[in-house]
Amino acid sequence: MTPRAHCLVPRFLSIAALVALATVPGAEAGAAEGLSPNQTARIDSAVTAVIDRQHLPGLSIAIVAEGELRWQKAYGLADVENSVPARTTTVYRIASVSKPLTAVAAMQLAERGKLDLDAPVQKYVPAFPTKAQPITTRQLLGHLSGVRHYKPDEEERTTRYGTLTAALEVFKDDPLEHEPGARFTYSTFGYTLIGAVIEGASGATYPEYMREHVFGPAGMTHTRVDDVAAIVPNRARGYSPKVYGRFDGEWRNAALMDPSYKTPGGGLLSTAEDLARFAMALQNGALLAPASFRQMTTIQRARDGTETGYGLGWYVGKWEGRQAGTAVWHGGVQAGFTSELRLLPEHRFAVVILTNLEGGGKLGLDALADEIADIVLQ
Repeated sequence: MTPRAHCLVPRFLSIAALVALATVPGAEAGAAEGLSPNQTARIDSAVTAVIDRQHLPGLSIAIVAEGELRWQKAYGLADVENSVPARTTTVYRIASVSKPLTAVAAMQLAERGKLDLDAPVQKYVPAFPTKAQPITTRQLLGHLSGVRHYKPDEEERTTRYGTLTAALEVFKDDPLEHEPGARFTYSTFGYTLIGAVIEGASGATYPEYMREHVFGPAGMTHTRVDDVAAIVPNRARGYSPKVYGRFDGEWRNAALMDPSYKTPGGGLLSTAEDLARFAMALQNGALLAPASFRQMTTIQRARDGTETGYGLGWYVGKWEGRQAGTAVWHGGVQAGFTSELRLLPEHRFAVVILTNLEGGGKLGLDALADEIADIVLQ
């Protein structure tokens, strides 16, 4: 995504000064029960090194160890122009980290017999046109459906869609990229369609279902659908590099974007603590039966047997740290924000990292998450 020309944020504070705000009155750090002083010092050093190297305006982090929230902290600024420090309660756009949350909702409905993952989606969304081959919810969850992703410069849409059915208009009449099941094609629009499936299967709107069956049971009190017109307490402002791909502290206000066209796949707001609570609830069985979670974290295969590296709502791989095991994760990037959620289910570990700078994988949050896991699981 190429940033638009927006008002440049004056660089009136050095990066060191932004990081220092984490320790002044008003900044917050959570308890470190279960982590040693040496571990917390090493984690803090690793985080501040990334902030300094990548010139991040603000960052919030939360860590789950042994199935419990053990540590959280906020760094820098949630709002650069108004010098508002980031806090543990700062609300960020979580971008594609929305996908695992939506996938959990679909799997819940499958558990309850309300959603057949292998039925054509038209059973639940009659407004979606029939294609040459049927598309199933399972294929959508695993990015095997052939539904397209963004076209160039399509990501920064500003149109407000009142319903998910209305949002289908963006892509529903376009041809599939390939036959369903033929190969992995990452598609945020596919998750817009999953949201409509959830509505058809449950009889509730997507926000209603998520509040009652995902956010509520997990204790996610600050998580909600991103409404650009709503007043959201502690909402972070998002920033983009002045020159795309160059992270030197020269920021611009992020491109205008209304995510109502992609709410289930990239349109949720949350805090680091809330996403940590989501990870805890998922791993302790509060949201799904263990068998359903195993389905989600099993790598899917294309029709020719090729592994996709993706399950149902999660990337899946091997954790090669000091204690090997399975890793499941999702990252996200959109106008003004980058997010990372990583779980090591066998170790009941999770880490959430949220920042208000658009940069995706180039910011190195995935490597930071691995480093933190290594420190905690030593």
